[in-house]
Amino acid sequence: MSTKYSDLMAEWLVQLGYTHCFYLAGGNIMHLLESCSHRFTCVPIVHEVAAGVAAEYLTEISDGARAFALVTAGPGMTNLITALAGAFLESHELLVLGGQVKVADLNRGDVRQRGIQEVDGVAIAGPVSVKSVLMEKIIDQRTFNAWTQAGSSGRKGPVFVEVPLDLQGAPVDEAELTNASKDGKAVVELPALPTPSADQIAKLKAMLAEAKRPVVLLGGGVDRAVAEQLMPSLERTRLPLMVTWNGMDRVPSEHPYYFGRPNTWGQRSANILQQQADLVIALGTRLGLQQTGFNWQQYVPVGKLVQVEIDARELAKGHPRVDMPIHGDANAVLRELATVQPGDWDEWLEFCRMVRSEVPLLDPENKVQEPYLSSFVFNHTLSSLCDENDIVIPCSSGGAFTSAMQVWNLKRGQRSQTNKSLASMGYGLSAAIGAAIGMRPRRTILMEGDGGFSQNLQELGTVRAQKLKLKIFLNDDHGYASIRMSQINYFKGHYVGCDIETGLGLPDWHQLFPAYSIPVMTLQPGFENDPLFLERFHSDGPAAFLVNIDPKQTYWPKITSRITEAGSMESNPLHFMSPDLPPETAAKVFRYLAADPVTKVTA
Repeated sequence: MSTKYSDLMAEWLVQLGYTHCFYLAGGNIMHLLESCSHRFTCVPIVHEVAAGVAAEYLTEISDGARAFALVTAGPGMTNLITALAGAFLESHELLVLGGQVKVADLNRGDVRQRGIQEVDGVAIAGPVSVKSVLMEKIIDQRTFNAWTQAGSSGRKGPVFVEVPLDLQGAPVDEAELTNASKDGKAVVELPALPTPSADQIAKLKAMLAEAKRPVVLLGGGVDRAVAEQLMPSLERTRLPLMVTWNGMDRVPSEHPYYFGRPNTWGQRSANILQQQADLVIALGTRLGLQQTGFNWQQYVPVGKLVQVEIDARELAKGHPRVDMPIHGDANAVLRELATVQPGDWDEWLEFCRMVRSEVPLLDPENKVQEPYLSSFVFNHTLSSLCDENDIVIPCSSGGAFTSAMQVWNLKRGQRSQTNKSLASMGYGLSAAIGAAIGMRPRRTILMEGDGGFSQNLQELGTVRAQKLKLKIFLNDDHGYASIRMSQINYFKGHYVGCDIETGLGLPDWHQLFPAYSIPVMTLQPGFENDPLFLERFHSDGPAAFLVNIDPKQTYWPKITSRITEAGSMESNPLHFMSPDLPPETAAKVFRYLAADPVTKVTA
C-alpha cells in the first residue's frame, strides 16, 4: 500500500520527538506543510527568520519539546539564513526543512535558474550548518534520521535539508523505507561523545586539590538538567562557580558559591575574581574572544587554565593559552568535580564575597538625566519582581542586552537564553515567541532595544494570534544605543543614522502595539509600585512596557583600549575595565595581582 512521502517524513519526525513546527506557507512546501499540519503544533509566522529563531529557542530551552522550521524555496530559504548563522555560532540544535523545485527543474549550475524561485539553498546554508543537503531521490528512514539528527549530538548545530516538491508528493512503500524505528520510536545512531581519560581526570583532581584560588566556569555546553541534578553535590564541594552568558541559568544567583558572569561586557567583580584565580576550569565553553577579552594573552594571568571542550579544534585554535586541554564532554567532567572533597578555600571564598560586595553590579559612574530610567537600575528592579517560573530572554545585542546581562539576578528555577555570538538585532521577539510557546503556561520576559525590536516587529501578530503570556520591555532611547555610543567615543559625537534625529525611522510605539491589540504603557521611576503595571505584568496575556531610557545613557563598566609604550593600541585585560575603580577599592580587590601598568595596583 502506498503512502505519500511527505506523510512518511512527518511520521519519522514524530518518532524523533519533534512536537512543533514554525513555518511560512509556500508552494514548494505544500505537501510537507499539509502532512505536518496533522501531526505537530504548527505555528505560522510572518517572516521566515522568526521561524528559525523560534524553533532554535524552543528546542534549546524547553523540557523535551523539539521544534523545526519549514520554509519554501527561494526567498523563504534566504530569509532564514540569519537564524542558521546564529544557531551555528552558538552550537544550538536547529532543524530546517526547505522546499525546492522539482528534481527535473533543478538548474544543476548550467544556468542561473530553471525552476520558479529556485536558488541553491544547500550552497548558501553550507557554511553555517553542520549538514546541508539536497534530497535528490527518495531516501529511507535510516538515512533521513542520520541527516536530520546530524546536529543533535556532540557540538550541536543547524541542519538544512532541501526537499524537492515532486519528492514530497511521491507515492512510496512505507514498509520498504521504514527501517529505523522500534515501538513507535526512532532508532538513531549517534556518534559516541569523546571521553576524558582516567589519567586526565586524576590530574585535574590533583590540580584542584593543590589550588588555593580555584574557579569553575560553566558554559552552554553544560546541560541544564545535569547542572540542576548536581547542584546539591557542588554546594558540598564549596567550589566557586561562575557562568558564561550562554550558561547563565546553570547556576542561580542565590547559590552560596556563585560569583558572577565574567565577559568582555560582563560583571566587573566576576572579571576581577576570575583573573586572580590560580586555577580556572572552563567547562563547555569555547573561550571565544568575547569570553576572554581581545587581550587573550592576559586571560587568567596568574593561574592555570583547564579547558574541557567537545570540539578538538577549539582546543587547538591557539587562544587563549590553555595549560591542560581536555577533549571531552563537559557534563562528564562536571560529574567528576561534584565528587571532590572541599579544599582549603576559606580565605579565597571570603575574598570572593568581599569583592562582590565592594564592586557593585550597579556602577555609580552611569549617570542618567531626569525623568529617564537607568537601564541598569530598571533591569535590577525587574529581576527582583520576577518569580522562579519566569523565562528570561535578554535579546542578543545592544545596551538593553548588556545591561540586563550585567545586573540581572537569576532565581533558581528561572531559565534564560541568548545568542551573543552573532549578536544580531531583531532576535529578541522571535526568540521569546519560541520560548513562550515551548514553556506554556510560564511567563516569558523579553528585554529588547527599540532599534533591534523594529527589525522583527511584524511578529507581534504571532504574539497576538498565539495569545502568549509574553511581557515585552522595550528600551525606548530613540535608536541604536550601542552605535550612538561608538560614534560618541570614536567620532566625537558625529551621529550618522543612529537615531530618530539622524533619519532613523522608528514607529510611534503607543500606536503600534494597540494595532496588534497589545496594551502598552510607559514606565516611570517607581514603576514597580504602579498598580496598572503590576496588573498587566501578572496578567495571562501579552503586554508591552516602554522603558524611557536616556539617549545619552552610558554603559559602564566595559573593556576599553590603551596606548602601549610602543605607541600601538591594545585592549585592556578583563580585570581592567573602565572607568577605573577608586584607588582604595582597587587596593582591596586586586590582592593577588602583581603591580603593573595594567592593573594600576601596588601589590
